[in-house]
Amino acid sequence: MYVRQLAVTDFRSWEHAELEFEAGVAVLVGANGQGKTNLIEALSYLSTLGSHRVSTDAPLVRHGAQRAIVRTAVVHAGRELIVELEIAPGRANRARLNRSPVPRPREVLGVLRTVLFAPEDLALVRGDPGQRRRFLDDLLVLRAPRLAGVQADYDKVLRQRVALLKSVGAARRSGGGAADLRTLDVWDGHLARHGAELLGARLDLLVELTPYVRAAYRAVAPESATAELEYRSSLGDALPAAVQETGKADIDLLEAALLAQLARLRTAEVERGVCLVGPHRDDLELRLGGLPAKGYASHGESWSFALALRLGSYQLLRCGGAEPVLLLDDVFAELDTRRRARLAEVALAAEQVLVTAAVPADVPEELQGIWFDVHAGQVRRVQ
Repeated sequence: MYVRQLAVTDFRSWEHAELEFEAGVAVLVGANGQGKTNLIEALSYLSTLGSHRVSTDAPLVRHGAQRAIVRTAVVHAGRELIVELEIAPGRANRARLNRSPVPRPREVLGVLRTVLFAPEDLALVRGDPGQRRRFLDDLLVLRAPRLAGVQADYDKVLRQRVALLKSVGAARRSGGGAADLRTLDVWDGHLARHGAELLGARLDLLVELTPYVRAAYRAVAPESATAELEYRSSLGDALPAAVQETGKADIDLLEAALLAQLARLRTAEVERGVCLVGPHRDDLELRLGGLPAKGYASHGESWSFALALRLGSYQLLRCGGAEPVLLLDDVFAELDTRRRARLAEVALAAEQVLVTAAVPADVPEELQGIWFDVHAGQVRRVQ
C-alpha cells in the first residue's frame, strides 16, 4: 500500500497543497512551523478519522475557513482508490470514495492504513489512560474497520446512560425516580452488550500484539528489562476467570460480568452521576521488569517503549496482509543512535515511508528517496 497523491484545502495552515508521491521513501524538510506535520496529520486523519494532536476537529480547519478538505489517492494491490474527507466543525463531516458520497465517514476506514511515529508518542507511556485506550482502539479499527461502528455505538450508549444517571440522581433527591430506574435497566443491557464486544476485541488484540511489542523493545533496548503489556479492566476481579487465565475473550461471559458489575455499583453510580464500569475506564498497563513504566522508566526507556508500541503495531498490521504506510513525523531528532538505526531498518523494508525533518541532517543517510522543501506556505519537490 502506498499514497500516490495528497491534496489539502484549508487544512491547518495550508490554504492549498498538492503532493505527488511514489512507493519508497519521501522526505519533507522544513523549519519548525512551516506545516510539515500538518501534511502528515492529514494522512493520519484519513486513516483513523482522528488527529494525534487535538481531540476536536475545529483546529484542523484553517482560520477564517468554514471547512477543510483532505483528498488522497491510495494504491493497493495494483488498484487505486481516491478518498476525500470534508471536515466541517459543528456539522457532520462528509466523505467520498472514488468521488461518490458514502453514508458515513467511517465507510472509508481501511482504505488507507498508516502507522504514525511522532514526538507525542511519549504520552503513550507517561500520559493518562485515555492515550493508551485510543492507541488500542485506533489499531483495532485499522485491522477491522467494522469495529469503528462498535466504538460509535458504545460511545453513544455511554453518553445516554450518563445523562440518565444524572437524571435518576436528581429524581431520587426529590423523592421520585422509579420510572427512570426501569429505563436504566434497558441502558445497562445496551452498555454491557456493546462494551463486551469492545472489551473482547481489545483483549484479543493484546494477545496478538504483545509478542511483537516485546520483540521490538528487545531490539531497541537490549540491555533493559523485558517489556510487558497487561490489560486493566474496570471489572477488576470480576473479570471472568476463563478470560484472565487465557487472555482470550468470551463475549457472552464479558457481557454477563459487565451486567453484574453495573448492578453492584448502581447506587454509587447514581450518587456520583458517572458510569464506573466499562471499557471507557480501562487502561493498558506497560511494565518493565515487573514495574509500571509510568513513573519508573527513565526517559530513554520511555522512548524505547513508545517506539516498541508503534513498531509492534506496524509488524502486526504487516503480518495481517495489508502493509501500512509509515509516517515518521520529526522523530529521528528525538532518538539516540541505536533507536534511529532500528527505526531506519524497519523503514527501509516498508513499501512506503514518509518522513518529516527540520534539517536534512536529522534524516538517516540510508533513507534516500524523493525530497520536498516545505517553506512559507509552499511545498516543492527538490529531488
